[in-house]
Amino acid sequence: MSRLFFPLVLSFVALAAGPAAAQTPAKFDGANTAWILTASALVLFMTMPALALFYGGLVRAKNVLSVMMHCVVIACMGSVLWLAAGYSLAFSGGEAGFIGNLDKAFLTGITKETLNGTLPEIVFFLFQMTFAIITPALMVGAYPERIKFGAVIIISGLWLMLVYVPVTHWVWGDGWLMKRNVMDFAGGLTVHATAGASSLVIAVMVGPRDGFPKHLLPPHNPGMTMMGAGMLWVGWFGFNGGSALTADGAAGMAIVSTHLSASIAGLVWMGLEYMRFGRASMIGAVTGVVAGLATVTPASGFVGPLGGLILGTAGAVVCFFAVDIVKHKLKIDDSLDVFAVHGVGGILGTFLVAFLADERFGGAGYAKGVTMADQVVTQAIGIGATVVWSAAVTALIVLVARAFGGLRVDAEALYEGLDSASHGERGYSLQN
Repeated sequence: MSRLFFPLVLSFVALAAGPAAAQTPAKFDGANTAWILTASALVLFMTMPALALFYGGLVRAKNVLSVMMHCVVIACMGSVLWLAAGYSLAFSGGEAGFIGNLDKAFLTGITKETLNGTLPEIVFFLFQMTFAIITPALMVGAYPERIKFGAVIIISGLWLMLVYVPVTHWVWGDGWLMKRNVMDFAGGLTVHATAGASSLVIAVMVGPRDGFPKHLLPPHNPGMTMMGAGMLWVGWFGFNGGSALTADGAAGMAIVSTHLSASIAGLVWMGLEYMRFGRASMIGAVTGVVAGLATVTPASGFVGPLGGLILGTAGAVVCFFAVDIVKHKLKIDDSLDVFAVHGVGGILGTFLVAFLADERFGGAGYAKGVTMADQVVTQAIGIGATVVWSAAVTALIVLVARAFGGLRVDAEALYEGLDSASHGERGYSLQN
């Protein structure tokens, strides 16, 4: 995304755009519009069906539909909340830099002719809405197989408005981090750091699954998880490539760096598994791919192909060991490794872009007057503020959900499975 970094991205590709280009009056561009419409579809595709399949295959058969239902309700609710107030609070007003205003609530004043840069603003709204959908949906992986459906609705709705929206304004909506020239091309802070930090808090407060960590059954359908991961990989091209907001080399470079990061991360993760366990698993391979995708996300528009390889390698190694630390050292049941993969990967990529964006490494360079040391400090401040805000506000949100109906289902529902107990349906006629 990094909407207001647009001139910086163009300078990386064309070595020509500068302040004069940034001052050119807005003019509609059909090619850009067509690409962002396509990218919006790809990002929505990442939630349904991609994330639903990816997470669904990782849980027990009697809970697969509950995970998919969580993705569906978040997509529906997030869309309405984004229209009602989320978009306006993230992308309008807010001179203080903390939060926007309600001038564009329910898209007030926006018509099909209203432009945001070279795009119709309604298209920009649509693209941003798909990010607002997938970010709380990522957190579904932190609490499956034991949470009440009502708690999912309360936590996800409040979290979108109280965590995602403010941080998005800080980073992309002319907020205080944007004014500091923080570098987050497509969501290392706004998506992965927020969802990752919050997932860890939710996992602790909801409590572990029965049998954690020694007596859990393995994922019921690794093949389903692989299919979901493949869809996420393709959808991520819209996630990162669309964040250039142009149909040009900037989008192409972001997609190439994204693809190479995922590719090398999958290989590295398989290698680490083989060294530790003597075999490489399907679940491990696709987890590595997702770690590479998460790590390159904040940097994808600021680095080249070599930067993608470096980020993917670093992301696979760090996230591989983070999974072990969270589950076995800290004994936190972040069930599907949202923090260890998305959170750690996004934070790592957000920090490393301060180095890899340097022109000496083939990167896009920094804002005028900003040095590498300045950028390192800014990235660290962005990471710290995002993680602290996300964790603190999420803890309060979970307390609210606990007060209004509780968090965990009862023992009978756990035994029966959430598919049947919460939704009256079953994913399979025969279940383990």
